[in-house]
Amino acid sequence: MSEAEATTSTTDSMEPEKNTEDCLEPEAKRRKTAAIQDEKKYRLEERLGGILCCAVCLDLPKAAVYQCSNGHLMCAGCFTHVLADARLRDETSTCPTCRVEISKTSATRNLAVENAVSELPSECQFCNKQFPRNSLEKHEDEECEDRISGCKYHRIGCPWRGPVHERAQHEKECGHPHKSGAEVMEALEILDQQLIEERKLYKTIFELLGYDKITFNDIQLKPYRTDDFVHRLFYESSRFATFNNQWVVKAKISDNQKDPTQSSERDMTFQLILKSKTSTPLSLSYIVLRGPVGDVKINPRVYNFDFTEQETETPYEHFPLPDTAECNRLLAAKTINFRLIMFLASK
Repeated sequence: MSEAEATTSTTDSMEPEKNTEDCLEPEAKRRKTAAIQDEKKYRLEERLGGILCCAVCLDLPKAAVYQCSNGHLMCAGCFTHVLADARLRDETSTCPTCRVEISKTSATRNLAVENAVSELPSECQFCNKQFPRNSLEKHEDEECEDRISGCKYHRIGCPWRGPVHERAQHEKECGHPHKSGAEVMEALEILDQQLIEERKLYKTIFELLGYDKITFNDIQLKPYRTDDFVHRLFYESSRFATFNNQWVVKAKISDNQKDPTQSSERDMTFQLILKSKTSTPLSLSYIVLRGPVGDVKINPRVYNFDFTEQETETPYEHFPLPDTAECNRLLAAKTINFRLIMFLASK
């Protein structure tokens, strides 16, 4: 091999190493990037978020914060869920972290943590900008230009949904206002059906208020269990007198589930029982409402049943709660309070 060839070969073999060095980031840039990552990792609000989070769901509480006697934190939703689970299992409720006994009387609100959490920044789900948690809800509901909105012609069938800053342009171009009556009838029929159901409920209630025999009782349900179903929780009221008869209300949790403790979805069913003997049929209508003592959230509806000498118990009806969270909140309490209004049709 000649000297020129050897020189060329040596030069070619060294070129890749030169290119590799050129591709590497400068040391100063690497140090700056690492510093930014460390700053984000050790930012005060990030560290506080890990300290002040709920011990159950590991998320920052959105409302009330409860703590056990050892100071472990729980958000309001998880706190009521822990109490409800213990009630269903017939066990003493304990802190998920230290297993110390907790209850509505022993656990306390931590106002300092609530105030601190409300000032921590949180990211808007629409525009991804950060705002203090105490103002984030107002921003997302009223101020954010990227929040999701619907077309003002949705009542006649327009399905458009998009950022609120695009709404005006869409409404200028929306074709639904120019459709014929026949084309928008399907959407209007759905709205009419919803309105009919609401009017039917109001009309029924107004008709019942015209009955001669109307009474109400403030009911308190207390929990009890049977030997056959270890995980089954039942409720029963004391006897109360109405229309010269004795009555009782019974309730149970998640009747369609084998073990309610294994499910996050829960509901409550109840029945009205006539304890007295009656020789004449009783055509009864009744409504469950929030009473002056309890704070239960109820979607009212009217129930009807004809009591006779043979038929003394109504079928179990769904207690008109809005969701599972409200059911857990009731389970966490020692008793359930509501108002029962009863209407007796004259024969």
